[in-house]
Amino acid sequence: MLLELRGVSRRFGGLLAVADLSMTVAGGAIHGLIGPNGAGKSTVFNLITGVIPLTAGEVFFKGERTSGLRPSEICRRGIARTFQATTLFREYTVLQNVLVAAHLVTTPGLASALFWSRPYRERERRARDRGRTLLEALGLGPVASQVADTLPHRDQKALALTMVLATGAELVILDEPMAGLAAQEKAETTSVLRRLREQGVTVLLVEHDMKAVMGVCDTVTVLDHGVRIAEGTPREIQTNPAVIEAYLGADEPGA
Repeated sequence: MLLELRGVSRRFGGLLAVADLSMTVAGGAIHGLIGPNGAGKSTVFNLITGVIPLTAGEVFFKGERTSGLRPSEICRRGIARTFQATTLFREYTVLQNVLVAAHLVTTPGLASALFWSRPYRERERRARDRGRTLLEALGLGPVASQVADTLPHRDQKALALTMVLATGAELVILDEPMAGLAAQEKAETTSVLRRLREQGVTVLLVEHDMKAVMGVCDTVTVLDHGVRIAEGTPREIQTNPAVIEAYLGADEPGA
């Protein structure tokens, strides 16, 4: 398994936001994490990526313990994420945003940068070439020189995903990647996720659009009040009585 959570818990004062959660994410899969508002989904993402510390338990990535590491080190090891609120360097161009993300996982050294050494110039050239390739793949090539703050919502979402991919992440964690998108834009995003899976990138996502989740995910884990209540294929989740009662709704199990 690429990612493993073992007995992970997080307490905020008297509130147990995540309770003894154990789950695994297989390499090369699209894995959904769903549940009602307040179920602890974003907290789980924050625990995996080191944004907040665990109260108990451990997180392993590629067999190595990552819980307790700084978020930057976890990113360097191959885990990168987006947030519910799209986080960009809004005064930078689209390409500059991608280059910032790429530089998060490189350490060129101050002297190399100051003196514009040949290795540094070559590294910059490769980063720009890869950045442009990623932007083209996500339909952002024509706006590479545009300031990020001027992009429409769909393109800002696509840019956030491009930045994650620019880090070279093996595990991409997406927090509501389809929020605020129109139907056609959701279909395009779903196609991108499938292409990532074909390329060997693993995706772990939180998403409230159940049609999208059930249509694209290989495995779905369901949380309710910080507790895992079900896990399985989309078909298994859609027919699970506990899930229907807690989240999906008895009248529309496939909605």
